Amino acid sequence: MLDAIIIISFILAGAGTGFRGIEALPGSVLQQVSNPDALRWICAGFGAIFGLAIGLIAQSAFRRLERQIRQLPAYTLLSRAIGLVMGLLVANLLLAPTFLLPIPPEFSFLKPLTAVVGSIMFAVSGMSLADVHGRSLLRLINPSSAETLLLSEGTIKAATTKVLDTSCIIDGRIADLLDTGFLEGQLLVPQFVLQELQQVADASNDQKRVRGRRGLDILNRIRESYPDRVVIHPADYDDIPTVDAKLVRLVQEINGTLLTTDYNLNKVATVQKAPVLNVNDLTQAIRPSYLPGDSIDLKILREGKEPAQGIGYLDDGTMVVVEDGRSYVGGELQVVVTSSLQTSAGRMIFAKPKASALA
Repeated sequence: MLDAIIIISFILAGAGTGFRGIEALPGSVLQQVSNPDALRWICAGFGAIFGLAIGLIAQSAFRRLERQIRQLPAYTLLSRAIGLVMGLLVANLLLAPTFLLPIPPEFSFLKPLTAVVGSIMFAVSGMSLADVHGRSLLRLINPSSAETLLLSEGTIKAATTKVLDTSCIIDGRIADLLDTGFLEGQLLVPQFVLQELQQVADASNDQKRVRGRRGLDILNRIRESYPDRVVIHPADYDDIPTVDAKLVRLVQEINGTLLTTDYNLNKVATVQKAPVLNVNDLTQAIRPSYLPGDSIDLKILREGKEPAQGIGYLDDGTMVVVEDGRSYVGGELQVVVTSSLQTSAGRMIFAKPKASALA
């Protein structure tokens, strides 16, 4: 409906301009016209066609502007609006004295021209400053606490918004991180990530379908547990074909941080200088470090490759090779770490039963 109103308005404006436009023609030209009414309607027709063309351009430009505005965060829209108003206010205060200057009549057009150009310049400058200092501006307008003042001054920094990708949601450890309270800031799930998650859940492959449904269940659980922190963002980029590229673009635009478990996406985002938090890196960082002489309660699950060896695993999946542990397969015992080895496949720990170590 709005598109039709825009196009019809331009058509009527063009037709009206053409219909009334012949009155601006010189009198000598009008005297040569034998049928002024016919000329009026011809000019009105051409004006309507010209108005239709401009209306289509204006309608497409309006829709592009509307899509861009919908993708902007609320604080950006509000800060830009405040910057626009302040810029126009400053322009009117500074340009008002110029209208009192004595200007010859032949240069009277300079007054409205200066007002229009000056208002546009100050309005654009106000919006640009709002983009840079928008958050500080909003906090200064509503300084509800000492923390907001410190944030506006730059003494402390607010927690960045975390953008979740599909692999991070399916992985499931994000729910445990939220429960521990170590993960701060808003959690943003883009609409295109939600669509990809639904496609995985509807896949014909059984394994993919199970992973997709698990991801949807985890997302619903964290939304119910933290309704104020988890937000579904409607942003989308029609000009970008892949979800990974859309994630990087969104993170860069909102100055957020990408939360993922995807190794390749981590590398691509790092190359494009987008902040990334990899849950796998966090797991590696907090993995307990066992030194020679440390004791571990371990269940021996199977026999090792070498004679008398037993194999067990820690909670984080680290394999423990126990010398003289074959006789304890299926049981639990306390072992003492003798050494550890870091390989490309992960870390291995070598140990022996505590009873034999003390002997």
